[in-house]
Amino acid sequence: MASMKCLLLLVSLSLLVSNSLVLANFHLIAGTDDGSEQWGYVEVRPKAHMFWWLYRSPHRVEDPSNPWPTILWLQGGPGGSGVGFGNFLEIGPLDVDLKPRNSTWLSKADLLFVDSPVGTGFSYVEDESLAVKTDEAAAIDLTAMLKALFNGNDTLQKSPLFIIAESYGGKFAVTLGLSTLKAIEAGELKLQLGGVALGDSWISPEDFVFSWGPLLKDLSRLDSNALYSSNSLAQMIQRELAEEKYEDATNTWGVLEDVISASSNDVDFYNFMLDSSNDPLESRTYESKGLMVDRYSKYMRTKIFSSINSASGPDLYTVMNGPIKQKLKIIPENVTWDGQGAIVFPAMVGDFMKPRIKEVDKLLAKGVNVTIYNGQVPVDQPCISLQMVGSITRSPSKS
Repeated sequence: MASMKCLLLLVSLSLLVSNSLVLANFHLIAGTDDGSEQWGYVEVRPKAHMFWWLYRSPHRVEDPSNPWPTILWLQGGPGGSGVGFGNFLEIGPLDVDLKPRNSTWLSKADLLFVDSPVGTGFSYVEDESLAVKTDEAAAIDLTAMLKALFNGNDTLQKSPLFIIAESYGGKFAVTLGLSTLKAIEAGELKLQLGGVALGDSWISPEDFVFSWGPLLKDLSRLDSNALYSSNSLAQMIQRELAEEKYEDATNTWGVLEDVISASSNDVDFYNFMLDSSNDPLESRTYESKGLMVDRYSKYMRTKIFSSINSASGPDLYTVMNGPIKQKLKIIPENVTWDGQGAIVFPAMVGDFMKPRIKEVDKLLAKGVNVTIYNGQVPVDQPCISLQMVGSITRSPSKS
C-alpha cells in the first residue's frame, strides 16, 4: 500500500511539473505559465473525452457594466475540428504558420475552442459505439464540458458566453443553447448565456436542397434536364422529412449531390465559382453508405493554401500532429488529429437532415438573442457556398 501511494505521488508531481498540468475532478487541465491559455480534457461521459482550448485576451477590459465576453466557437461537419479549423484557419490568435493573425477575434473576446462531438480532432472515445447519434446528444456532452469549466471558475462566470457557429455547427449551437438554459435553470450550471450566432447554418436542410438546382441553373452550371432531376430529388427529400425518414433523406441528399456534381462538371459545393477539380488539394474521404462526407474538411483544408498562396506551404494536419501536439503535451499518443472525425458523420447519419428551426424559435421565446448571418470574405478569391443559399432567418419578438 505504501509503495502504491508513493507511485501515485510521483505521477502527480510529474504532471504538475510538466507544463502546469493538474488533475481536477477527474478532468485533465494544462496551460501556459502566464495563464493566457488553458486546455484540457473533460470526460463528458464514461470513456468519452472532449478536448477544449481557452485563450484569454490580452485586450480584456474590466468593466462591470459591460463584462468582457467569451466566445465558444462550434465548427461544422459534423465532425470538423474547432481546435484546428476555427482556431488556426479562421479566428484564433495564430495562423497555420503559427504566426500572429491580425484579424483574430481575440481582440474583442476570450475564445473557447472545442473538438465536438467526441471523436472529432483531439477528442476521442475509448469505444466507437460511444459516438453521439443526435444533435441533442452532442449538446448534452457540450453542456457537461461547460459545467466542468464554468462551475467553480469565478472569472468565467462573470463573462457572458456567446455560442457562435458555422455550417452544421449551427445545429449544435441551438441545441446547446437550449441544453445550457435547462442546466442553468436547474442550478446545475453557473453561466451567463449572452447569445447565439448562426453562420451559414444547416438548420433547414430542406430549404437548402430546394435552392441548389435553381441557383445553379441561373448560373448556367445546370441545364434544364439536370434542374428537373435536382428538383425531383429535393421533393423526395421533402417527403422523407415529412415522414420523419431522416436517414433516407440523408441518403437522398447524397444522391442529389452526386447528380449535381455529374451535371455541372463537378461544381465545388463550397465555392460554386469553381469546379472541384480546381481545388488545389486532393482530399482523403470517408465513405458512409456510399456518401462522400468529407467535403467540409476538404473545403477547410483548401483554405490553408488560400491563406498562404502556396501549395508548398504548411499542412494543418502536420502542424496539429507535430508542434501543436508537442505543445499541448496531454494528447494521448494513440490520438491523431484529423480534419473531420471519421466516426462522427456515420453515427449521425439519422440526424443530419433533421431541421432545427423550432429550436431557434424556442431560444427566442426564452429571450435569448439569436443572430443569423451568411457570407464569407475569402483571402484571395470570391467564394460563395451553396450552403449560404436558402437559409431561414428568425427575428426576436418585439413583445
